[in-house]
Amino acid sequence: MEKVLVVQKYGGTSVGSTERIRAVADRIARTRAEGHDVVVVVSAMGHTTDELVDLAGAIVDRPDSREMDQLLATGEQVSAALLAMRLISLGVPAKSLTGWQAGIATEPVHGNARVARIDTAALRALLAQGVVPVVTGFQGIADGEVTTLGRGGSDTSAVAIAAALGADLCEIYTDVEGVYTTDPRVVKTAQKLAAISYDEMLELANLGAQVLHPRAVENAKHFGVKLVVRSSFTERDGTQVVAENQLEGRRVVTGIAFERQVARIAVVGVPVEEHALAAIFSALADRGVNVDVIVQSVVDEQAVDVSFTVHESDLDKAEQIVAELQPKIGFKRIEKESPLAKVSIVGAGMISNPGVAAQMFVALRDAKVPIHMVTTSEIKVSCVIPADLVEVAVQALHRAFIEAEAVTPLTHAR
Repeated sequence: MEKVLVVQKYGGTSVGSTERIRAVADRIARTRAEGHDVVVVVSAMGHTTDELVDLAGAIVDRPDSREMDQLLATGEQVSAALLAMRLISLGVPAKSLTGWQAGIATEPVHGNARVARIDTAALRALLAQGVVPVVTGFQGIADGEVTTLGRGGSDTSAVAIAAALGADLCEIYTDVEGVYTTDPRVVKTAQKLAAISYDEMLELANLGAQVLHPRAVENAKHFGVKLVVRSSFTERDGTQVVAENQLEGRRVVTGIAFERQVARIAVVGVPVEEHALAAIFSALADRGVNVDVIVQSVVDEQAVDVSFTVHESDLDKAEQIVAELQPKIGFKRIEKESPLAKVSIVGAGMISNPGVAAQMFVALRDAKVPIHMVTTSEIKVSCVIPADLVEVAVQALHRAFIEAEAVTPLTHAR
């Protein structure tokens, strides 16, 4: 077997107990015994990060962002050190490294930093000595200060390290066996995908699928990192995330994602004035409110109605921000609606297959799911719907697009 360099990332559930850490160490040892070089990236054990956040919240209402990074970075250090200890006891040379010891430099932002560069000297030196580096995910350093990469940051750490080292493969180990056509907890007949394109995976990740972090997928696509999502609890094959031209076959719709806790705000009677929309959405962005779906409808020559969605936790804040602009802009009123949800179909095959949106609307109509808003891109259609009907909607769409459709060979897809 040809020797390859593999980056293996293990999530919180994979290292959630001492028993799981032993199992992970055994897997790494087997990979080494096959003659491969391995770099390991780990998350914090189980729910450690949440527990640390709760600890900080019990001390102060608004923890200092610098100190919060100092605190949260300790979670991964525990799992990295324990895993390295276990590997050494198995006769596998290993050394745990913090993000900065592994050469991960980030932009100077606390809580949600981006990786700026990686100095691979320390990692390459350890590999040359036959040592397995066990790197803390989720963190790096900027101007001498510890920074964290935000939720899902360990995925990003692993992909960044794989890209910097030119690794042959980056394996993301989690508690599911790969990427499914939808959440198996909602649809019992959900199917595991053998492969999915970077673009499809990125859309699914952005639309609520929690298997991979969107930033990790973006980086993998940009640097051409070969990704595989696998379970650390079984030996079964996972899902490969590859370039579209590497897929052997394709459905029109590859997967169905959904997101709960969605809220809608409608700004009614916005004057047709070139700066009105800019003022609304700039104010929301400046105050840290993330806007998702935006729909504008023309009322008459003088006014438009604008609706947009936010996370439910931002609803009151967003309403207050927009209300503060009423004296300046002169819109008529604000309407709001929650709880809502968003359900989406994703598939690169949609580009060359007309009528997919219509088929989605028919499936939702037949399931008696009303549609409140719609947004589309080349490879996705999303509908905002009542929150209590999200599972009904997902099941109906899975029947319509996944269970009723066979894979189309790529030669027939365009």
